[in-house]
Amino acid sequence: MKKWIACFVLSNAIAAAADLTIPIEKYQLKNGLRVVLSKDNAVPVVAVYIIYDVGARSEEKGRTGFAHLFEHMMFEGSAHAPKGMMDALIESNGGNLNGSTHPDFTDYFEVLPSNKLATALWLEADRMRSLAITEANLKNQKEAVKQERRLTFDNQPYNTAIVDVWPKLMFGNWQSSHSLIGSFEDLNNSTVADVSQFFKTYYAPDNAALVIVGDIQIPETRRLIEGYFGDIPAQAKPKRPDLTEPADFKLRTEVYKDPLARVPGVVMGYPGPKRHSADFYAMHMIDAILTAGDSAWLRLDLVKGKKSVIQYEAELGWPFASALDYRDPEPYALFLLYNPSFTAQQIVEQVQDEIAKLQEAPLDAKDFDRVKTQIRAMRIKQLESSLSRARELGQYEIADGDPGLINTELDRMMAVTPAQVQAAAKKYLLADRRAALEIMPAPKAEGEARKGGQQ
Repeated sequence: MKKWIACFVLSNAIAAAADLTIPIEKYQLKNGLRVVLSKDNAVPVVAVYIIYDVGARSEEKGRTGFAHLFEHMMFEGSAHAPKGMMDALIESNGGNLNGSTHPDFTDYFEVLPSNKLATALWLEADRMRSLAITEANLKNQKEAVKQERRLTFDNQPYNTAIVDVWPKLMFGNWQSSHSLIGSFEDLNNSTVADVSQFFKTYYAPDNAALVIVGDIQIPETRRLIEGYFGDIPAQAKPKRPDLTEPADFKLRTEVYKDPLARVPGVVMGYPGPKRHSADFYAMHMIDAILTAGDSAWLRLDLVKGKKSVIQYEAELGWPFASALDYRDPEPYALFLLYNPSFTAQQIVEQVQDEIAKLQEAPLDAKDFDRVKTQIRAMRIKQLESSLSRARELGQYEIADGDPGLINTELDRMMAVTPAQVQAAAKKYLLADRRAALEIMPAPKAEGEARKGGQQ
């Protein structure tokens, strides 16, 4: 189970509240921009978060990597904020900023002193309105994306297998199975016209949500938002891709030889449930039972007991999504590095044996309460940061149209019963509906020959 890192202190009023209610005000501009405000005056800090409803699964064949390329392009400057100004203004005022690309959305944020809110809003509005899409900027960022791929994926163990091979094994639909970061060939072939059309289609106010969390005054914040964003024109709604997966998912395995790996690894995955369904919350509970904390079953039985597993991570939507931004279709997947004296098949069977314990009988009430307490504590930790709250509000708005889910998800999780966990384990975590990717260390010469065609 992935963990969030808290950055700022949650207000005492919120932290002390028994039901942990986050205040929310939601409205929409005439151009379709959705706005979510959450006031917390505990510290003079504000998080500005903007999320666009476009990710790697929106890409077309021959245009892979556009979502990620565009994340880079968004830092190349705009009509009134030349390249470098955004970073300089935010950082010189004691703030920080970044962006990220995901399967179903792309997001950007600034965290800075609350008296500089107008600065962040002006910068975000200017690049939404008038991004500098030029031949020079495009060429520059093509090379930046290629270099990022070389450093982050092609020259790191396991990452190429996870990014390029695993999606093809887990998904049958190309929209989900192609590489998140894209191919060099597609990047090389992209033109200014292509990028301009992508910007016009997806980076419009009616395809975005703006979230502001922290030390704000609602009336003044609304005035600023209207002033900066209100006259940006809406665009025609983009057509959404069909993400439907074939129904006949069957056992599948593949071996990938990784010249950079020093110990073997295995990725296991199962087609997951519908977002926000009862099974979704039960599967989240299963993930906590298996992988969260020092009392996780995999840690106790495989890491400490059999000493077969060295380390692991898992999540609904792994590796590119989490329970928060999980959108159908997604898997429940685990990644395990293991002791070379074991085989990948033994590791897969050992994990399946742990799952079988959940399938055979409901979890003991004492253990179930312990896991619930752990989930509740982790949930409160997630909400400590202004930025984390902004992310959640934005993602609930874009995916569900309901940022208020931030206040109800924990209740839904706590309502899960041992019987529901058992039923979900029986329904989803079946050996004959499992994908397994073995990642085996390989001699470098073999790996270099395999990569010989890459530019």
